[in-house]
Order: sequence, then C-alpha cells, then structure tokens
Amino acid sequence: MERAECIAMLYPELENKLVVTIMGAAAQELYDLGHRENFFYLQHAMGLASSIGLGLALHSPEEQVVVLDGDGSVLMNLGGLATLARYRPSNLLHIIFDNGSLLSTGGFDSHTTSGVTDLAAIARGAGIERVAAVDSAIDFGEAAVEALERDELSVIVAKVKAVGPDNYGMDFALPENAFRFKRCIRERKSAG
Repeated sequence: MERAECIAMLYPELENKLVVTIMGAAAQELYDLGHRENFFYLQHAMGLASSIGLGLALHSPEEQVVVLDGDGSVLMNLGGLATLARYRPSNLLHIIFDNGSLLSTGGFDSHTTSGVTDLAAIARGAGIERVAAVDSAIDFGEAAVEALERDELSVIVAKVKAVGPDNYGMDFALPENAFRFKRCIRERKSAG
C-alpha cells in the first residue's frame, strides 16, 4: 500500500479536524489533494509532529486532532510516544506511515527496515492502549474509521511502500501556513 493512497482515503474525513503533517512526502501528498486552512505542514521540524499535535489536542479539547507522521520522524523523538501516553488526549489520532526509509532526507533505510524495530510495539510499550498495525488499504481504512469514532488516544502504524510524490512544492511558505492555521483555530474557537 502507498502512503498517498491512505492519505487520499482519509482526506474527506479531515475537513473538520486539525491536521498536522511532518515534513516531506506526507505533507506534499496531503497538499496535492487540496489545501485546507485546518492543515499545518510542519516543514523543517523532523520529529516534532506528535509534539505539536499533543499541544493542539490539549489546548483545544473540543477539536479532533490528526497527526500524519513518518517512521524516521517518530524514531527521532521516541519520547513523544511516552508523552502522548502520559497525557492521553482523547481527541488525538497519531498516524505513523512506516516506509522503512528516511525518504525526505535522502532515502536511507530507517531502523524499521531491519524488522527488529517495531513502532506499534514501542507505542504499546510507552503505554498507549489503542494501537493498530496495518499493512493493507482496507485495514488502514477500517482502523482510521474506528479511531476517528472513538473518544480515546489512538495510534495507527501503517506499513507503506517507500515511494514519494513526483514533485515537491507548495505555493506558500511555512510562516504563511502557520499564520493561516493559527487564524483558522482562532476563528473556530470564536464560532464554537
């Protein structure tokens, strides 16, 4: 299964969620489906998507937060899983696309390539109770629907192919995205 396929499947469900993506391929593939003001593409901050998502979930408990992350990013900040388990925001879904590659930084193998490092097992070991490990589009779709319906911290580790988008490029820079995302959150809070 490909990450772009999973993101496309998830895209219709993201309209009313706060979404944080890690840098590179996941951000580009989401952007290519059509930017929304509730999407924050966390460029140049590898390892911090779960931390930003946690902050959003705690600050805005009325919102559902979805983090689209990668194996290399999660491996850079394994403490993020322990911190998620400690605070257990019931409104957070953390999706980890495990392609066994540091695709966005040169395509080097990540630790998950060896089959020794299991991110779902690490998430469970950190204390996260709702963890799904999937390797097919059908299983991904079912796990995502279940996670979005429950009121509980959830993690999905999706084994995907190490392929990225054909091109990288967004029509706005990180500071503009951050400003627009912050304005979106503020407007949603004042309307709600």
